[in-house]
Amino acid sequence: MTPKTIDLALQGGGAHGAFTWGVLDRLLDDERLLIKGISGTSAGAMNAVVLADGYLEGGRLGAQKALWAFWKRISRAADISPLKRSPFDLFFGGWDVSHSPAYLFFDWFSRLVSPYQFNPLDFNPIRQVMQESVDFARVRKSRRIRLFVAATNVYSGKVRVFRNAELTPDALTASACLPILYQSVKLEGQPYWDGGYVANPAILPLIAESEPSDLIIVQINTSRTDRIPTTSREILDRINEVTFNNSMVKEMRAVTLLKQLIREEHASGTAFSQPLFQQVDRLHVHRIEALQEMSELDVSSKLNPEWRFLIHLHQIGRRTADAWLEQNFDALTARSTVDLVEAFL
Repeated sequence: MTPKTIDLALQGGGAHGAFTWGVLDRLLDDERLLIKGISGTSAGAMNAVVLADGYLEGGRLGAQKALWAFWKRISRAADISPLKRSPFDLFFGGWDVSHSPAYLFFDWFSRLVSPYQFNPLDFNPIRQVMQESVDFARVRKSRRIRLFVAATNVYSGKVRVFRNAELTPDALTASACLPILYQSVKLEGQPYWDGGYVANPAILPLIAESEPSDLIIVQINTSRTDRIPTTSREILDRINEVTFNNSMVKEMRAVTLLKQLIREEHASGTAFSQPLFQQVDRLHVHRIEALQEMSELDVSSKLNPEWRFLIHLHQIGRRTADAWLEQNFDALTARSTVDLVEAFL
């Protein structure tokens, strides 16, 4: 059968991006699917670019191997990090590092001292890992998989979306630059921070410039909670969750309202001729998430690149994607599996 073409929107979320790795690993197994475009931010952007480069080199299997090697490098690069699980967490099987003395110290220290002071040489391991993981010259030349990588312009507060021809190790480093950890990344004289603040990930450029009618959002940041945060750390963690979801929700709210407007115009016998409106009109939206399992993870576990934890997240991602395909594959090219009004309005 002719493969169904899809676009992917990949959220950022530190080590939790290994969940997305598992989802991608399962999607690549399925020869009924063909990935045409990927928009990603932070860890989502790194997953996207590594997948695309691996696919260019060795097809589906090449992409799977490249993603495995990339996350292995991430784990090895963090071997020297003092942010380790405490004996308490190891004993009770928790994956967070919130009880680690190094984490507690840094949580306090980062509120007093900026990375321009404690990291004056601007050491950022992400840049080196990306250089080792991706042939950027190959990615820049190819349009086989269209890529969209988001970063936040520090001066303007606006999103900058890097496409294939603009991708470099610094562009990926900018997309994942948390300002409490690293100095802003300079590109063309402009400083950039993590793209999650304004686009996690960038949805509209992907819809406007890519071909498929089906968009699958891989969501790793929980949007809802059933408890009120009461401690200062819980409050800050919840603020971060809301912030890093809000940009995606805003874009999807715009898409939802636009689809409603188009539907009303169709009912009145008129139609929009602009390409973006036509793309939105035929768009089917889907979402892959493991709300229960991911919401149980402490926010501090996003800083835990321990290989056992990454594999644990990868397995959750594969299992979740497998269940999603079993239930929703037939809906692709036919209808949305997300109630847009309920989810985003």
